[in-house]
Amino acid sequence: MQVLQVQLEVGPDPAEVGRARKWARSRLAGSGIGLDEPCAETLILLISELVTNAVVHTGCPAVLRMLLGAAEGGTVRVEVADTSCCPPKPRHALGDDTNGRGLELVDGLADRWGWRPEGVGKSIWCEVDRDAPEVPAAPERSGHSGLKELSGRTDGAYGNGAYEPPCAVTNTA
Repeated sequence: MQVLQVQLEVGPDPAEVGRARKWARSRLAGSGIGLDEPCAETLILLISELVTNAVVHTGCPAVLRMLLGAAEGGTVRVEVADTSCCPPKPRHALGDDTNGRGLELVDGLADRWGWRPEGVGKSIWCEVDRDAPEVPAAPERSGHSGLKELSGRTDGAYGNGAYEPPCAVTNTA
C-alpha cells in the first residue's frame, strides 16, 4: 500500500493551531478525502487537540505529520512531535474547567492512539479508519477520566509495525 506523508512545522504560539487546521483541511481535500466525509472533521478536531497540547504544554515548536493511506477506505494517521521528553498526562476536567479534555477527546474519537519517544522529545499519534462505522456517543461517566487502559503494542493500521517503533505506547478503541 502506498502512503503519502505530509508535514508542517508549527511554531510555539497558540495562534498556530488555526494555521495547522487550515493546512490539514487543504491536505485532506488534496488527498481525495472530502471535507464532507465524517472522518474529515474528526481528523481536524484531533489535529487541533494534539497541536494545542504540544504548543501549550511544551512552549516549543512542533511538527505535525499526516500519513494518508489508500484513497478509498484506508486509515489516516496524525502525529505531532515536539521536543519535550515528558509523556502525555491525561487529565479529567471537572464541571466548568476550561482545560483537561484534550486526551479524553483523542481517546474517544481516534480508533487508535499512543505516544513514543522521538529524538530528544516525543511523538503523539492517532489513527482514524475512514471506513469504520460511526460509533454512537457513550453515556457520560463520572468518577474517572474515562480513558481506556493502555493495551500494549499493536501493529497499527499500516501493518507490520511500519510506522511504530518497538517502544510505542498504544491505546486502541
